[in-house]
Amino acid sequence: MTARFPVAGRRGRGLRGVLAAAVALGVLSGCSSEYDAADVEYAGDYSSHPPLAVVGYPSTGTLGITQQVVWRIADGEVGALAALTAHEEDRAGAERTAENWIAAFRKGAGGKVTAEFYDEGSYRQTVVLYLHATGQIKQIYVLPVAVRTKDVWRVSMREPDPAEATAVAPWIPKKPGELGSTMLP
Repeated sequence: MTARFPVAGRRGRGLRGVLAAAVALGVLSGCSSEYDAADVEYAGDYSSHPPLAVVGYPSTGTLGITQQVVWRIADGEVGALAALTAHEEDRAGAERTAENWIAAFRKGAGGKVTAEFYDEGSYRQTVVLYLHATGQIKQIYVLPVAVRTKDVWRVSMREPDPAEATAVAPWIPKKPGELGSTMLP
């Protein structure tokens, strides 16, 4: 009987080929698996917080910054939340805004949250957070900014007045998805 696969019939050569492929794959994937501190921090945050429900069309950047805002509010981290501001020149205002957001929304941010992303997010995006445990609604604006010559997404934090920080605009629906994630003019 003749072998259908003569190479496989040679003892050890098939196994060596598989091992060589595994080593090559390991070397190639080893080069790309290095994580920087931000990746490690994000992974830790992601695994230690409830998942964020999403409605609408976020970009990777708008989703990432929105998750960080919710996590920092839930954790009560004023400095870390203020550091996400798009307006570095108004650091004191960002810290007051962070204090207001944490005082008002911390309990709700620690539970189930739905983020509705309005319109498309290539330049700036309105995001409405629905905090299910408390029934609260919070609108935020996320936008790209340059930080140390790198474009990143940040949040507008210009609500140093507690009443302004908790106000809900009249156009915002009571439930996610009611406007089809499209802002009214």
